[in-house]
Amino acid sequence: MRFDILIDGQAIMESSSSDFEEVMRSAYESRRKVFGNELLCYSPTAYPYKIEDHQQVSRHNFISISVTGTSCSLQCEHCEGRLLKGMEPAMTPDQLIQVCKEVRIRGAEGVLISGGSDSEGHVPLSQFGEAIKTATSELGLKVVVHTGLVDEETVQLLKEASIDAAMLDIIGSREVSENIYHLKDGPKRMEQSLNLLYEAGIPTVPHVLVGLNYGQLGGELEALDIISRTYPAGVVIIALSPLRKTPMASASPPSAESIGRVLTVARLAMKETPLLLGCARPIGQHKIDTDSYALRSGVNGIAYISQEGVNYAKTLGLNPVFRDICCSLAYELIN
Repeated sequence: MRFDILIDGQAIMESSSSDFEEVMRSAYESRRKVFGNELLCYSPTAYPYKIEDHQQVSRHNFISISVTGTSCSLQCEHCEGRLLKGMEPAMTPDQLIQVCKEVRIRGAEGVLISGGSDSEGHVPLSQFGEAIKTATSELGLKVVVHTGLVDEETVQLLKEASIDAAMLDIIGSREVSENIYHLKDGPKRMEQSLNLLYEAGIPTVPHVLVGLNYGQLGGELEALDIISRTYPAGVVIIALSPLRKTPMASASPPSAESIGRVLTVARLAMKETPLLLGCARPIGQHKIDTDSYALRSGVNGIAYISQEGVNYAKTLGLNPVFRDICCSLAYELIN
């Protein structure tokens, strides 16, 4: 029987703790049956990462680049452009090529190309097509692009550049899209972008941010429903981690259990799609608890997994495999 995300998923979100544990067991067994025992543990080098079981081989292996520097016109309530400050700026095609050449010389495997959005939700990529093609074709880098909303022209340049994956945030609530991202008709436009990328044959890995509405749930299941209709190369679940000096600075993040419930719905709805717990999520004990729920819900991989998560994965019979690249590339190892 087909799993209905909006009906069956809502039942999971509202189920008792004991019933939820039973559903997670079913999700985990489904994951083992389809994908086996390998757990992909990702640590792209935008942030330093070291645990007992793994240390990054190089801080240049998979960096993040912003084609707008720290500028973002959209000014989403949860970020206001602050996440761009940790990225390497490359605001012209020549600068982008130069950054990619420098990291390639240092042995890099790939890069994430991102940037702030214009007021309509598009990352301004139109002038960077040839530079991205240089990175993929001439330098041999893996290239993941965080696209924002796309039009046919942008999709074509990404296709011609032979990027390895496109990442796109999906919001299922029109209200959350408008109030938080300042985008009207966000869910409809995001689905259109997903379809354009899929039709072009670009591996697309949509992201769902749990708790985007000031830490409250709203639209996550609808986002998964949109994604389930577009044959994604993978799905990444992330969670609100309130940033200082933003409107959400005092918000409480969603609970680890809530994140686990969303992951479980995603796993049961898309049983043959790689499912990842992404890097953007709260740290500390919250991270440890979220890792536990993610493992039990049947994820294929976790970015910046805690040592406690690694230890627990082994007790579940999983085999952690570490890669210092973006988790959006999981489909290359799984499919």
